Amino acid sequence: MVKASDVLLILVAILFPPAAAAFVTGCSCDLLINICLTILGYFPGHIHAFWLIYKKMQAEEKYGYGGF
Repeated sequence: MVKASDVLLILVAILFPPAAAAFVTGCSCDLLINICLTILGYFPGHIHAFWLIYKKMQAEEKYGYGGF
């Protein structure tokens, strides 16, 4: 189920993918990967950010809020 916070995350990912990655994972290796991908090409940064959001949504469905 898609929540309002997920829709907001998707909108942030469209505008600036590293910000969405930071909101999902915090200051982690995924954020560094997303920054590098965004510098190398804007489209790979989007794909990675959307993948992180998708994995977060899957984990929340399976384990509940905060279960990822």
